[in-house]
Amino acid sequence: MSGPITIDLWIWSLDAGQAERERLARWLSADEAARAARFHFERDQRQHVVAHGRLREILAARTSAAPDRLRFAVSKHGKPTLAEPPGPPPHFNLSHAGGLAALAVSDDAELGLDIEAIRPLKEDVAGRFFSAREVAAYRALPEPDRLPGFYRCWTRKEAVLKSLGDGLSRRLDSFDVTLRAEEPPRIERIDGEPDAPRDWSLLHFDPAPGFVGAIALRSQGRAVVLRSTAP
Repeated sequence: MSGPITIDLWIWSLDAGQAERERLARWLSADEAARAARFHFERDQRQHVVAHGRLREILAARTSAAPDRLRFAVSKHGKPTLAEPPGPPPHFNLSHAGGLAALAVSDDAELGLDIEAIRPLKEDVAGRFFSAREVAAYRALPEPDRLPGFYRCWTRKEAVLKSLGDGLSRRLDSFDVTLRAEEPPRIERIDGEPDAPRDWSLLHFDPAPGFVGAIALRSQGRAVVLRSTAP
């Protein structure tokens, strides 16, 4: 068996000052700048610049390229990859929520990442989207643990979808993940993948107080090392 899979994790605030935003904006492509400008709220525009400018800086340092020279390709389901990098392309995934961004990068395996800010739910999202097994586990939680339990499940499921690159073509109830705090994060079932519990790894992390995060990857039984990196 090969050595461990290493994942580097960056977490940073999207509420940067004007000088920092102007510096990061210089790295964006015309398409990225246009996408930022299309946001209705100015705060969303600013945060898009900080998220994607910093993404470019991190990937540029990883590939020894200039941040503004990086080119991205997008899958049919919207997952970005590096196009024509100067060396072997790293796998990466970016997520942002509630003014916070997280980026996972690995040279070893395709991965998916999701972070969410813990906020009250206005409807029965679990009943609509979770699998029957997950709904039962969620509703069995003590009331104080239901909200964080929901977000543990949601981030893990989103991370799996992002790793698969399926977008909305795969139903959220077509696979099961654990969600109780005392359970290790784990995939218990994926339709069509009988060996999924053995072949996949799920990682839980807390990006900041009031946030939950998860990383999913098909590790094929290899150990996974998560390294936190300063922004």
